[in-house]
Amino acid sequence: MLQDSFDDGVLDPERWSQSYGDPVEQGGRVRVPCTGGYAAARTASIYTLAWSQISARVYPPAAGGASTAACTLLVLTDTGGTDAGFLVDRAQGAIGLYSRVGYADGGALFPAYDPVAHAWLRLREDAGTLHWEASPDGRTWTVLRTAASPTWVGHTDLSLLFEAHRDAGADDFAELDSLNISRPGGLRPLQRGPAGPGPNPRTMSTVKGA
Repeated sequence: MLQDSFDDGVLDPERWSQSYGDPVEQGGRVRVPCTGGYAAARTASIYTLAWSQISARVYPPAAGGASTAACTLLVLTDTGGTDAGFLVDRAQGAIGLYSRVGYADGGALFPAYDPVAHAWLRLREDAGTLHWEASPDGRTWTVLRTAASPTWVGHTDLSLLFEAHRDAGADDFAELDSLNISRPGGLRPLQRGPAGPGPNPRTMSTVKGA
């Protein structure tokens, strides 16, 4: 499973083996520079999204005089531009909900970004459906979008990308914390009876390694 609290001060070079642009662990978070270039923390390509999820506390960069100041949290395939996840742009005041092929998604949604309601983000796959969800506390989740799962969610060579970029303004950074680590009280106990497990929905799994 992919989990990281970012509390040891060192970005794991094996887990985050495809990173670029000098991301670091600092203050219990992973910090990615947000400049006119591109920087990202990116995992090895060894995960699957089927019956699984990514969830994290996301701290986007400040607008800082830019027209675009964004961070992305995406599950990537081995085909460029085929991915799914979130883009948070403080300069535009919007959050993008994507499932892209060829870097495009005609069904993408762009609700107004709320730094409180959208503090935690989760992309969850469940029985053939992708769910884009947000939470103020990592416990109570609101569905922002659903779509049919692309066939690639079952691949075992997926990676996770947290990237930042801005087109102008003062250099800044984006941060990520508590990756796939549930908040206290975020899990409900499994209800069991004589016939076995009860009907609780599967909502708290994590991105799984191959």
